[in-house]
Amino acid sequence: MNFLDKLLRGIEVKWLPLDRFADYEQPTKYLVLSNNYNDNFKTPVLTAGKTFILGYTDEAEGIYKASENPVIIFDDFTTANKWVDFDFKAKSSAMKMITSKDESKALLKYIYYWMNTLPSDLIDGDHKRQWISNYSKKLIPIPCPENPKKSLEIQQKIVAILDTFTELTAELTAELTARKQQYSYYREQLLSFDNNDVQWRDLGEIGEIKRGVAFTKKQAVFGEFPVVANASEPISLHNQFNRDGEFIVVARSGANAGLISYWSEKLFLTDAFSIHPDDSVLNTKFAFYFLKKHQREIHLMKKGVGVPHVRASDFEVYKIPVPPIKEQERIVSILDKFDTLTTSISEGLPKEIELRKKQYEYYRDLLLTFPNYNIEA
Repeated sequence: MNFLDKLLRGIEVKWLPLDRFADYEQPTKYLVLSNNYNDNFKTPVLTAGKTFILGYTDEAEGIYKASENPVIIFDDFTTANKWVDFDFKAKSSAMKMITSKDESKALLKYIYYWMNTLPSDLIDGDHKRQWISNYSKKLIPIPCPENPKKSLEIQQKIVAILDTFTELTAELTAELTARKQQYSYYREQLLSFDNNDVQWRDLGEIGEIKRGVAFTKKQAVFGEFPVVANASEPISLHNQFNRDGEFIVVARSGANAGLISYWSEKLFLTDAFSIHPDDSVLNTKFAFYFLKKHQREIHLMKKGVGVPHVRASDFEVYKIPVPPIKEQERIVSILDKFDTLTTSISEGLPKEIELRKKQYEYYRDLLLTFPNYNIEA
């Protein structure tokens, strides 16, 4: 707020129609003609939605040169938008391309950041084109519009601050991607064993496999223990538990049949079965990481018509490598560190990224709502 006080002292901020400063273009000239996407091709094909980059095309004509003239892409139905400063082709005519009418009066990046402070006011079932009917009429705060030079200076400083936050988040996201790739590499290396180098044994020989208990909503009595079924997240809470300690859960039926998850708490297990290794021979976390590495082939073990399912009996004879316990513990220690770094929402990079996003959103809203200033319509 001290920064904002110094930046805006003695000036007025006016709320003016967005279409006075922003223009739009249909992406007709830049639409991709083929769905033949390949990661080896050069030009990204964009949508304004969550997917953003649909793929890459080798089409050489009709490319929008956003590397020379950045643009905001705007989904005309959902209002989703992205800042784009690299060359691209577009997928759908439902996407608007937003530019600044005059960069000496309103920076496009300033417009972009401000647009993302707006709450969603979409109405269910409303299929109107949002830019012309709604967004272009929004009132955007422009500091001292009668003095374009001063206005531009203020906009540039606000944009510079918000760029710093977005760049930090982008760096953390790139770091997370690199660490996930590193994790995948080390997991593959650490959990690949030559048949001659290690003993392979049936899971049922060195552990117990226990089936879950039938559970219906009529039986449910609200309590403190999670009810776990065919997914890795609890479906309910119960006042009883039938599993305790450290174990692996395998979802038994449905689309998630064969899904592997690790638990170390009291819970009530239903429509799944659990694996309890003999910890003098097989480290439970080691077994979990090995089974998780083979998650795809375990999914293919599904049988039956209608609702597919995996059988506990198949896991009785599932072969697993059994290196010395000390080696298992070493492997688990390495993979635990990677897992925390890449997936933990309480300790790892995902938490750091989420905190930076919240910090960015806080300062963005603070800087672009101009509280307590002389604001005129």
